[in-house]
Amino acid sequence: MGDAAHKPVLLEESLEALAIKADGLYLDCTYGRGGHSRALLASLGAAGRLFALDRDPGAVADGQALAQHDARFTIEQTPFSGARRVALRHGLTGRLSGLLLDLGVSSPQLDEPGRGFSFTAEGPLDMRMDNSRGETAAEWLARAPEQEIARILHEYGEERFSRRIARAIGRARREAAIATTRRLVEIVSAACPTREPGKHPATRTFQALRIQVNGELAELRACLADVCDLLAAGGRLVVISFHSLEDRIVKRFIRDEARGEQFPRGVPVAAGDSRGRLRPVGKPVRPSPGEVTANPRARSAVMRVAERLE
Repeated sequence: MGDAAHKPVLLEESLEALAIKADGLYLDCTYGRGGHSRALLASLGAAGRLFALDRDPGAVADGQALAQHDARFTIEQTPFSGARRVALRHGLTGRLSGLLLDLGVSSPQLDEPGRGFSFTAEGPLDMRMDNSRGETAAEWLARAPEQEIARILHEYGEERFSRRIARAIGRARREAAIATTRRLVEIVSAACPTREPGKHPATRTFQALRIQVNGELAELRACLADVCDLLAAGGRLVVISFHSLEDRIVKRFIRDEARGEQFPRGVPVAAGDSRGRLRPVGKPVRPSPGEVTANPRARSAVMRVAERLE
């Protein structure tokens, strides 16, 4: 949820992609600190409604303050896999004009050392987006087999020294629990024989652990599986990803839903049986050089857009 100093990434582009209708119903599945939500509300008329989700207690508190000042806005504390449940409760199924997913970690989470997301500040090794429940990164590292740690670092962090780092974590935790961000940074930095230019050696490890602790890819798949049932005909799906794995999931989802059900060759299919439910809109959008200069956290962002077919 890229918003350095609360700067939402691809703000103008995402609003344009949503093709906002004054009286439309919208769902912001990743409220963060409300950058996209506030801009969306500014484009809605009196009859429009915006619903938002977030699992971070700080984000929900911020959203509740906004809801007190704007009756068109409602926020609920849930991961975005809960979108269908929220839609059912509010009678939104099949009626949404737009659904926005701004993935990843928000700047307030990164900037608060106590959350344990940042490798540049000392803090407890937590990394939970909802820090009131679930297993922390420290707890997972304490129990996970070295082979599993290596797999997660390789798959989710695309870390080429994953096995070497996993072995170093295994040795270090036998001496003492890895409880802080600084200790993990020291272990990873010592285990990496070379460094990528302009990239901290712990970047990929921290990213992989955050994705693992929060089940981010499973959350994304679960939310996307419900998108077509939630959108009205002509409704827009807008997804901003910050990681190649996320973007791959979104790209394949849109491609498969555009293609429709695939039948074995030779099976007689009536016209319309294999029609897709989504239509890709435009090409993937990336931030302008000016936005990346103003907000370096935007540099890896990519936005994909699709429209619900009749």
